[in-house]
Amino acid sequence: MSPHGLTVAGAGLIVSLAPLAAAAHSLDDLERQLFDRERYFQIKNVAAPDFALEDADGKPVALSDLRGKVVILHFIYASCPDVCPLHAEKLAEVQEMIAITPMKDQVAFVTITTDPARDTPVVLREYGDLHGLDPVNWMILTSGPDGPEDTTRRLAEEFGLKFTQTDDGLQMHGIVTIAIDREGRWRASFHGLQFHPTNLVLYVNALVNDVHKPGGHSDAPTPSFWERVFSWF
Repeated sequence: MSPHGLTVAGAGLIVSLAPLAAAAHSLDDLERQLFDRERYFQIKNVAAPDFALEDADGKPVALSDLRGKVVILHFIYASCPDVCPLHAEKLAEVQEMIAITPMKDQVAFVTITTDPARDTPVVLREYGDLHGLDPVNWMILTSGPDGPEDTTRRLAEEFGLKFTQTDDGLQMHGIVTIAIDREGRWRASFHGLQFHPTNLVLYVNALVNDVHKPGGHSDAPTPSFWERVFSWF
């Protein structure tokens, strides 16, 4: 820890966030900035499809159970030989950056398998360790042994992805990182693997701190972005 309370990682994060944060005074401002800076950033702002799945221990998990947290959601299948591991590892990098801030307790990283028949509980439990995801605020979900085998592939389609099974047991699919706000609204998608991790961290911060509600307002002063960032350290 430095004399001023900033870790090296924290100082680096602040520097990398500075240009975009300086131009953004609200969530709407930030979305406009990201739309210009991130080629495959898509603003959605619609109700997120709910789901009723289970974790590797068979515990039921619904999206509604995560209300009050920002949810970063993505779909994978564990035997994917190429982009799924890269996607998981990129989100592990984002998770590590968020872990140095108090946002850690207000964000849930959710991975959903589209191959529930082969992604057994053992496979699911090992997936995070293999790709650097920390179970402190990460979970991996499946439809479980009793649900229709295509349950999560159909859910992926509701989120705008298609996982198409091939004869060799692989699945053709795209890569999307989905951001869901504390109210359960699907706010945006980051398509592909080329997005800058710090831009997703900044967007998560905006969702965590967004206090504006439709039809309402607050007279209380809202801390600036920089006041919130420096309070992390």
